[in-house]
Amino acid sequence: MQLLDNPIRPYPWGSYSAIPELLGVEPTGEPQAELWMGAHPASPSYAVGRKMSLVDVIASDPAAELGQACLSAFGPRLPFLLKVLAAREPLSLQAHPNPAQAREGYERENAEGIPLDAPHRNYKDPFAKPEMICALTPIDALVGFRPPAETLPVLEGLGVAALESLVAQLREQPNGEGLRAVFTMLMTAPAERQRSVVTEVVDACRRLLEDPGTADAGLLEAARLVNRLAEKYPGDPGVIAALLLNRVRLNPGEAMYLPAGNLHAYIEGVGVELLANSDNVLRGGLTSKHIDVPELLRVLDITPEPVRILRPDSTTGRYDTPAREFRLSRITVSAGDELSLPVEGPQILLCTEGGVVASSEAGKVDLTRGRSAYVGAWEGTVTLTGTGVVFQAAPGL
Repeated sequence: MQLLDNPIRPYPWGSYSAIPELLGVEPTGEPQAELWMGAHPASPSYAVGRKMSLVDVIASDPAAELGQACLSAFGPRLPFLLKVLAAREPLSLQAHPNPAQAREGYERENAEGIPLDAPHRNYKDPFAKPEMICALTPIDALVGFRPPAETLPVLEGLGVAALESLVAQLREQPNGEGLRAVFTMLMTAPAERQRSVVTEVVDACRRLLEDPGTADAGLLEAARLVNRLAEKYPGDPGVIAALLLNRVRLNPGEAMYLPAGNLHAYIEGVGVELLANSDNVLRGGLTSKHIDVPELLRVLDITPEPVRILRPDSTTGRYDTPAREFRLSRITVSAGDELSLPVEGPQILLCTEGGVVASSEAGKVDLTRGRSAYVGAWEGTVTLTGTGVVFQAAPGL
């Protein structure tokens, strides 16, 4: 059992205080967006005291560390990546590819000679990237396309002439095909046209917020969202695209699963994120990073449907998702408990509250708030004692 020393990603949208507070350290004064726990080649965790990255630990004996089922399914690599995500500002509007799209895109960009570290490269590896997030604090997010019947009143209520072509399209096709047409029209319009439309929509939202009149809560919420996004990304078509998506609020302990092709953007909040061990991201807006709208359109699933809020199983603490690469459990340990975690595969344990001792036949580690540990498959059943909350990441096989 290995305590982990984990890298922190300092993206501009990150919180200044959330991750330092979790770790019990002083803030650096810089935004700290993501704490990575895993064996991603770009930022692997290190085994405390061994000076070995988790990539090297697994490579030293893949069969023992991963177990035969995990090794057969995913090869000699940890199939999941655990993170703490701390968003102070909205993230980019993005989606991730399915397995076939990831493999094809990776091979295509290799054939084109695009370096893996090139800023305009879309596919950094040949793997899909389904993901899920569980809230530690309230999380606001935009997730998936909502039904046109819910979007039309918002677009119509803004009373913006420049949106009339989009409104007409949705009236004519109030389904996924209509949403695809509207999103494509919006994202592929000339840049000058995009800026003009966004400016008109932002002006309308500001007028509405200054004088709400009889506007309903949904319209006012949309206006506040547009205002917030436009302050950070003026002229960005993602400001309007956000109005096509489901607005979701997760309370602590609640989670959601984002399959391949799901367009989403986290707005604000802190959560435990678990995803397939991949760095493939297709961005469409609300970012200064590389945007590839045609490739995004190719991978998008624009099926309009509500978001399913996940809660942990009352017995196991497990969140139900279809992912094969990962499985997340939220485990509450009370005084006097001795909870067994039998897993046929590797796992990472993260303590987010209190203090817990994790033990196996090979040894034990003290997990206080913010500390995490890697457990190889060969260590077998892990037992938790103490008082606290532990998140367990493991393969979903």
